Amino acid sequence: MKNKIAQEFQALQDRICAHLESLDGQSNFQEDLWQREEGGGGRTRVISHGKVFEKGGVNFSEVHGPVTDLMKKQLKMEGDTFYATGVSIVLHPHHPFVPIMHMNVRYFQLDETDYWFGGGIDMTPHYVNPAQAGIFHQGLKKICDKYHPEFYQKFKVWADDYFFIPHRNETRGVGGIFYDHLKATQEISKEQLLQFALDLGDVFAYLYAEQYEMGTSKEFTEEHIKWRNLRRGRYVEFNLVHDRGTQFGLKTGGRIESILMSLPETASWVYDFKPITNSDEEKTLSWLKKDVDWLSLCAKIK
Repeated sequence: MKNKIAQEFQALQDRICAHLESLDGQSNFQEDLWQREEGGGGRTRVISHGKVFEKGGVNFSEVHGPVTDLMKKQLKMEGDTFYATGVSIVLHPHHPFVPIMHMNVRYFQLDETDYWFGGGIDMTPHYVNPAQAGIFHQGLKKICDKYHPEFYQKFKVWADDYFFIPHRNETRGVGGIFYDHLKATQEISKEQLLQFALDLGDVFAYLYAEQYEMGTSKEFTEEHIKWRNLRRGRYVEFNLVHDRGTQFGLKTGGRIESILMSLPETASWVYDFKPITNSDEEKTLSWLKKDVDWLSLCAKIK
C-alpha cells in the first residue's frame, strides 16, 4: 500500500505542477532530485520570477529509516522504523491582492503496523477579503463533505488552532483545513483516506486559480507591496518559530533547501508598525482571528 501511495503522490505532484505552469504562463518548475543517506529521497520543484509567482515550490518526498531518539521525543511515538511520503506546496505571488497558499498531504507509517494520514490546505491573503475567503472555504467543504459530514468543521477548527501565531495573537491567514493522525475506521477506509488526500491535492490548483482571477484585476501601489512584504514576514515567523514540520526537519538534519523552500524570496519587518485607522491594512488585521465563520459571511455578502 505504501508504494501505491508514493506513486499516487508523485503523479499528484506532476498534475499540480502542470496546472500551475499553465496558470503562470511564463516560468516553469526547475527540478532538483535528491537522496537521503539514511534512506529515500525526493523531488523538489521550484518556480520563480514568473508572471504570477515570485517564488513557489511543489515538493515530493519518500523517506524511510530507523526511528531515532529525537524522533521519538519530537513526534511522541514508539517504533523501530518509519516510512513517510507526501507532497507539500507553498506559493508566493507577486500581486499583493493574490494570496499565499499552502498545502500538504502526507502518509506516515511506523514499522509495519501503525500508520496515519495528515495534511490540509490554508490560505494567507496579504489583504483579507471576506467574500474571497468564503469562496475558498466553500471549495474545501465540498471536498470534505464527499468523505464525512464532520470533516470540514472539525478540520477547520484544527487549522485555526494550528496556523496561529501566539506571540502576535493572530492567525497566519484565513485558515482552511488541517488534519493529522487520521486512520481508517468503520466509516472510512484507508483507500478512501488516500483518495481524500488526492482530491485535496487536485483541487488546490483550481482554488488558487480562482483566487488569482479575483485578485489580479485590482491595481496596486508601492504601499501595497510594502504591506505584502510585512505580511510575508509574519509568514516567515510562523514557519520558523511554530511550524512543527519545519522544526522537526531542522532538528533532525533534514534537507535544508527543501525545508526552507516555503520561505518567500523577499520579506520585511518594520519596527512597531501601526496601520492607518480604517485602512485596508487595519481591516485585514481585524480578520486575523480564530473561529470566523467564513461560509456564513460569504453567504451574507452575496
